[in-house]
Amino acid sequence: MDSSQKQTPQEILQGVMKLCANCDTCRTMMEEDCAFFIELYRLWDQEHEDGTPVSEAQLRYLTELCTFCGLCPCPKVPMDVMEAKSRYIEKEGLPLATRLLNDVPRMARLCGTFPKLSKALQSNSVLGPLLRKATGLHSDRQLPVFPKQNFFKWAANQGLDQRKEGKHRVAYFAGCTAGYLFPEIGRSVVEILQHNGATVYVPPQECCGMPFLVEGDRKRTLQLAQNNMGRLLEAVRDDDDLVYSCPTCGYFLKKLLKERAYYSDDYQKSVDAKEGELKVPAPEKGENQFWTLRKSMYREILKDDGYFSGIDPLDRVALSDHLFDFGVYLTRLQGEGRLAADFNPLPERMAYFAPCHQREQKMGLPYLELLKQVPGLEIEQVGSDYDCCGMGGIFGFKDHFHQKSLDLGDR
Repeated sequence: MDSSQKQTPQEILQGVMKLCANCDTCRTMMEEDCAFFIELYRLWDQEHEDGTPVSEAQLRYLTELCTFCGLCPCPKVPMDVMEAKSRYIEKEGLPLATRLLNDVPRMARLCGTFPKLSKALQSNSVLGPLLRKATGLHSDRQLPVFPKQNFFKWAANQGLDQRKEGKHRVAYFAGCTAGYLFPEIGRSVVEILQHNGATVYVPPQECCGMPFLVEGDRKRTLQLAQNNMGRLLEAVRDDDDLVYSCPTCGYFLKKLLKERAYYSDDYQKSVDAKEGELKVPAPEKGENQFWTLRKSMYREILKDDGYFSGIDPLDRVALSDHLFDFGVYLTRLQGEGRLAADFNPLPERMAYFAPCHQREQKMGLPYLELLKQVPGLEIEQVGSDYDCCGMGGIFGFKDHFHQKSLDLGDR
């Protein structure tokens, strides 16, 4: 067994603390942007300056502060934190309330069937506080009201769950937010794609897996990832373009899943790497270009041994290569002269904030570029590359993270 597999979650987190303290870059760079690093450096100083050992409870709490926003300059840090959290959960079990809150499709079935009842329960002066205490929700937060008809029901009614023939076919991964909470987003994506001549297909799909990854539910995360991967790659084999609209789904499916896959033996064989060398894609050098590294120097650190290493590395890379953010897809159509840019005038002033998971995919600002082309619309970008809205998915609803979410968003 690899030595890393024998580590306790406490040992993994102590290693993260040591790594970050030795570098110390994020002490100042993230002092206002990340609740996790603020606490990490506080604990390090507590132990090494005040002489008070960091307790197991403090380390366990530290894992609850990482929202996996992607702002870390070192990809190893959040993945190690999630590894530690997963090992805690394997021992403790995931609380039922957490499991339910993160299972948006199930919540949609429960609350969407009786939307007035679910809203009444939240606002009831007696049952509301009991419900919030049981689920760990802060008293100032209101869960969104689930619509009676979610996006997937609408799509099925439109026949979009059946693949049709067409010259320009797009398979759309809606995700849970557009799928169950705000179906108008999914409908708008479909309408825009159709307006641009696409034949849209909504394949069978589940939650991308990101909420379960962040909560430490390894089994559910991997199960969802593999289920979605099989269905989406089937669409790729049928020559459909793959499009997603949720930045978090894209961050998970396009970026996180393929982490370290390039270092696998299967991938190295697929790109005809010579004996004793590692080939790593170098998109900055051009399409199908690589950096070549000496395996003797990097074999122990550049290997496919991460969270998703049990999933076929070639499938992980193939999915990432064929997935497009909706905004990127539209700008690509525009670059090819195929975008229907018949925008209606909109005499409004707006502010645009690029979410963390969109920024961390290094895609630029496609939505801002498109919105600037709308006649009459004055739009201004707000927020820097390190600013976070503070919500972190369900985190901002949680009682223990509520004030931190306000502090992050207040910037």
